[in-house]
Amino acid sequence: MFVLSTTRLTNPIEEKLKEEFGNITFEFAENITDASVHLPKANIILTYGNDITPEHIEVASELKWIMVLSAGVEQMPLKEIKERNILMANVRGIHKTQMAEYALAMLLNHYQNLAKFYESQKRKEWNKEVNRREITGRTLTVVGAGSIGEEIARLGKAFQMKTIAVTQSGGERPYFDQVHKQDTVKEALQDADFVISILPSTKETKGYYSAEHFEWMKTNAVFMNIGRGDVVEEKTLLDALDNNQIEHAILDVTPIEPLPKESRIWSHEKITLTPHISGGSEQYIPRAINIFKENLIQFLKDGTLVKNEMNLDRGY
Repeated sequence: MFVLSTTRLTNPIEEKLKEEFGNITFEFAENITDASVHLPKANIILTYGNDITPEHIEVASELKWIMVLSAGVEQMPLKEIKERNILMANVRGIHKTQMAEYALAMLLNHYQNLAKFYESQKRKEWNKEVNRREITGRTLTVVGAGSIGEEIARLGKAFQMKTIAVTQSGGERPYFDQVHKQDTVKEALQDADFVISILPSTKETKGYYSAEHFEWMKTNAVFMNIGRGDVVEEKTLLDALDNNQIEHAILDVTPIEPLPKESRIWSHEKITLTPHISGGSEQYIPRAINIFKENLIQFLKDGTLVKNEMNLDRGY
């Protein structure tokens, strides 16, 4: 069995994998260019999902399984992978702690107006007239409420929030007071003080948010996107802000990344922007490799996976 990683992990983790699975050959390349020479003999590939092309799949004639060390797979050549019946899994679920902390931190940052205090400090101004608000007791709606959304809702309960989920299937979800399916999304949006989007990038979700969605929201609503940037077009969001349909947007993702310098998002006074970092954590790689190891143990037994196997038709 030959496992090829198109990225380096950490030396301790790489050595531990070699030690635990002594009957497997591991190759940890710096990038896909360095990994290419090993593709013809690779049975398993580890990748972050943004470097594999259809040509790589064609060359990897012995490939049986791709382990994507991220949640999103929109840049993967899904058609070619499906045609070859190659298994694919991701690390869905390992982002919930850090992304939930990010979400609550950014809501607190906005309501506590912390940027104003930072500016006052730089100017050496003792300004006590900064407006501040409490997030406690507000209504929080999460669109795309999987494990990350459930963790955000759990933390929201510490602030006595009313929590609302929007999902594909409906039903009950932990820590949510209400769960809506997509056909009742209007009801979920119109009462929310905070709308947090954690939608993946799929055929169904690209351009998901229309002008109508923002018309449904309260004029003092805060919209946060920590899922994928292509679920809302830049013009649609900017129009909603310019027309005072919502109060503020907090964006960790944008339609194009890195964000072009000419984009108005950079300088818009009603936008707080971070560079797609909400999922980052010092625990990221250890958590991802734990999922890989669970799957690897099962794969060695019978060629199947036990965790996060992906439906290639749905794209997640």
